[in-house]
Amino acid sequence: MGTDWAIDWVRRSAAVVGEHRAELSGLDRAIGDGDHGENLDRGFRAVVAKLDEATPDTPGAVLKLVATTLISTVGGASGPLLGTAYLKAAQAAGDAPALDAAATVALLAAARDGVVTRGKAEPGDKTMIDAWTPAVEAAQQALDGGADAAAVLQAAADAAERGAEATDPLVARKGRASYLGERAVGHRDPGAQSSAYQLRAAADAAAEG
Repeated sequence: MGTDWAIDWVRRSAAVVGEHRAELSGLDRAIGDGDHGENLDRGFRAVVAKLDEATPDTPGAVLKLVATTLISTVGGASGPLLGTAYLKAAQAAGDAPALDAAATVALLAAARDGVVTRGKAEPGDKTMIDAWTPAVEAAQQALDGGADAAAVLQAAADAAERGAEATDPLVARKGRASYLGERAVGHRDPGAQSSAYQLRAAADAAAEG
């Protein structure tokens, strides 16, 4: 998967975030500030505008552009967290012109680890890590089973969606939602849901590109 895939991933992410902007803000309104969808949509619109002006020549360069733009334009916790995820993914990709299955798993793991380092969250805390960690684990299992890069991303996206759904019954232990205690039960974490959308965009770009 080369630069065209990375660009397609970003554009698909921007499209799906825009499509689900109201839904994501609604999820956030139930347990947070209520601006997750708006903030993320604004960030990805800025990313697309930067892409339209730039000519990144590697997947890593594309992901670095995403990282710096999200960090500078997305408010709240999501900007620094997602920005760090994309920055660490860019570093893992390096200057490689294309990524194979093993490099794809390394990219996903680096992104997840970046969020963990920045946010100090663990699985079960009702955060985006509850989507990212199962995604990384499923990607590794797919790689171990001989899957190619596209299949690795498919496995990651499927697991991220299940992980996001699994945040519904959790009590939040991080962020603003943690102040709600039991009242957060029954509400999906917006960061986990938006992460699942972005990982599905990556898988679709690989499958259809």
